[in-house]
Amino acid sequence: MSNNSSRIQSIFQSREEDDKIMSLFLTAGYPDLDSTADLILGFEKNGADLIELGMPFSDPLADGPTIQQASNIAIENGITMKRIFDIVSEVRKSSQIPIILMGYINPVLRFGVAEFCKQASESGVDGLIIPDAPLEESSLISEEADKNNLDIIYLVAPNSTDERMKKVDQASKGFVYCVSVTGVTGARQGDEVAKSVSKFIDRVNANVVNNPKLVGFGIKNHEDAQIISKDLDGFIVGSALIDTIKKNYPENGWQENVFQFVKELKFGNI
Repeated sequence: MSNNSSRIQSIFQSREEDDKIMSLFLTAGYPDLDSTADLILGFEKNGADLIELGMPFSDPLADGPTIQQASNIAIENGITMKRIFDIVSEVRKSSQIPIILMGYINPVLRFGVAEFCKQASESGVDGLIIPDAPLEESSLISEEADKNNLDIIYLVAPNSTDERMKKVDQASKGFVYCVSVTGVTGARQGDEVAKSVSKFIDRVNANVVNNPKLVGFGIKNHEDAQIISKDLDGFIVGSALIDTIKKNYPENGWQENVFQFVKELKFGNI
């Protein structure tokens, strides 16, 4: 049995009070098949604490246009589940950064839940986020995940009841993913997010007491991240990162520009 799940726990245990954990979402196989592992290693060097690696799917319901487009490009590039596991194995040769696979239940079912969890764990994956396999329907995957030492991370949103938040807290391992706005993913205006988020975060803190909490959806820069995650353990950035890759790729030095964006997200303009 691998010791995967402790990687996620240890980053929260070792965090300084004022230091926010930064989790970055990257679509596997975007912008091309060969750069995913290098991007993950570069993100880590520039301040990323956690990686959510998106498993592209042809019908991504909860994703806004940015991540949908990245998924489509990755699929055209020829990404497969096996290649995703290979990418994780490649990263594991030189890094212990926690890696969580995030995506829809369909490709997992197609691959076979037991085989998926086994190969994910063997390649060095630490956890899973499957937004369309909610608590009520997740026993199908959670049993196999447990067997293979994979943390399952559930989501709460502003429209989650207090009761549901408590249930999610009971079932989650690793952390709880707080979706700051109801709707699809995408970068939004910081003040728009901050206003609606503070009430939600008060409720999260009252109901989610066993797990660390990260907030995502709509964060574009360091200031947003600090304001929105003020009373939580950290933040998640996806669309703004993919937008930055899209803007720079395939120009010379595109990776350096993306890494600079990551560094500023975490540390501000130093």
